[in-house]
Amino acid sequence: MRNIRSTLLLGCVLLCSVSLLYLGMSGIDCPQKSHRYRWMELNLGTANQTLSLTEHFPEDTPLIFIGGFPRSGTTLMRVMLDAHSHVRCGEETRVIPRLLSMRATWSRSVKERIRLDEAGVTDQVLDSAVRAFLLEVIVGHGEPAPRLCNKDPFALKSLSYLSRIFPKAKFVLMLRDGRATVHSMISRKVTISGFDLSSYRDCLTKWNSAVETMFSQCRAAGEARCLPVRYEQLVLHAEEEMRKLLHFLQLQWDPSVLHHEELIGKAGGVSLSMVERSTDQVMKPVNTDALSKWVGHIPPDVVSDMAEIAPMLARLGYDPQANPPDYTRPPLAVSPYTYSQILKAAETPHPS
Repeated sequence: MRNIRSTLLLGCVLLCSVSLLYLGMSGIDCPQKSHRYRWMELNLGTANQTLSLTEHFPEDTPLIFIGGFPRSGTTLMRVMLDAHSHVRCGEETRVIPRLLSMRATWSRSVKERIRLDEAGVTDQVLDSAVRAFLLEVIVGHGEPAPRLCNKDPFALKSLSYLSRIFPKAKFVLMLRDGRATVHSMISRKVTISGFDLSSYRDCLTKWNSAVETMFSQCRAAGEARCLPVRYEQLVLHAEEEMRKLLHFLQLQWDPSVLHHEELIGKAGGVSLSMVERSTDQVMKPVNTDALSKWVGHIPPDVVSDMAEIAPMLARLGYDPQANPPDYTRPPLAVSPYTYSQILKAAETPHPS
């Protein structure tokens, strides 16, 4: 009986050993490493996920933020940068501008600030939490890369705040003729909360307000931190504009940024969202097809009032009375004055 038991026990041990050996050799995949884990391996040579991300990723890391009014070329800019071998932007997160908007609301309300301070939730605590949240989203939602970039158009409404919590971050503000931007938004039915897509006047008025907010913060940040890029110049002179941009971002020149379409869907290349409205357009090479599509679609009464409806056109160097302007000409210098003030100054005789 004892011999039988010993034989059975030995048989079980052998069976278990063979089973484990088979499973080990059968190529069972380990769970896929997270983007966060892989970013740490790439940039830090460590994968200790027990430490907080902010301990690995200090606040002075040079993040890149791309923004601007929707339909201004923000997606084109981010896929061109995504084609750079050292940069990863990825799709819109959608949550980042919402959190920034919420943070701004807390700051504007005096009562809410008092309540938060009384609870020990100071600005320092909030800023640390917001910074950590943004880093987790930016690092975690895409492939790892030496330089990380975020593209959520309206995030730059909080440019001043972002520049404070990320003191080494750089900002790329996409600018485009507001008439083209609004026509693209209306014709492609791109819904934005608070915008009436049946009214060019309403959309242009709100375009003016949003762009003024972002542009003013960009200028306040200074030319070392924020670079305005005109969509028209980007598609007309892609290499010249991208060389300026990469110099601003302190990145080496990479000719791949001029051929992003060749890297779509490839490992380490350009990832596209199938639900973003611009995806079908950026699958093509850089082109000038959309420059003047807006001409002839804006109601005559809006065209005649354009300088008053959208004074930011003149400030950004777009002639509000030209339909369309000559985009091939070098843009006019940005002016702090409205179109009517510029005309009045031009008509006033110079004292002799």
